[in-house]
Amino acid sequence: MKRQSVLGAIKKLNKPVFRTYELSAVCEKSSSAVIQGLGFLQRQGAVFKVYRGIWAQVLDKPLSPYIVVPYLLSRQRAYVSFISALHLYGIIEQIPQVITLASTTHTRVIRTRVGTFSVHRITPSFFDGFLWYKQEGDFLIAEPEKALADCLYLSGYKKRQFSHFPELHFPKTFSFKKVRAWIDKMPNPKLVSYAREKLKQIQTS
Repeated sequence: MKRQSVLGAIKKLNKPVFRTYELSAVCEKSSSAVIQGLGFLQRQGAVFKVYRGIWAQVLDKPLSPYIVVPYLLSRQRAYVSFISALHLYGIIEQIPQVITLASTTHTRVIRTRVGTFSVHRITPSFFDGFLWYKQEGDFLIAEPEKALADCLYLSGYKKRQFSHFPELHFPKTFSFKKVRAWIDKMPNPKLVSYAREKLKQIQTS
């Protein structure tokens, strides 16, 4: 494959991050041929492999790991939640070392060139309450109240997960009423009771 054909396809996609099969469709070439071309471009310092089947252009500024979130799970959606979302909203000052995601797929850790992602499974009926970051961003994120509810949801099943928080700073716009409404949608009464009690502790601490 000629180098220019791969570069031309990347420019046509006009995305900082892309999947191998997307490029293959634009090039109208086999995946193996596209991967060979990408390998050459990587050696030239034009692109780099983020994760299996995911590539990124080398740009003037560092690539935000959050931009990779929509590409990590090929068949399921995921949104930023738990500690990572609370940090992005300024509720938690401490920067998480791992980006925490909610999805309906099985729990796992994904290590990439741009960051480590911890995917936590939640039941499909609770997979809601998210939007595009800053309304027009590149990834989905839980609303602040849902991010806290997700933490309480997960800690109800796994006591060591998100059962203790660093110092929390809730803005005036934060609605504990919304958190309680999300808690009431949790899938079983014991979990609801546990989450309500934990929320009371958070409000009084």
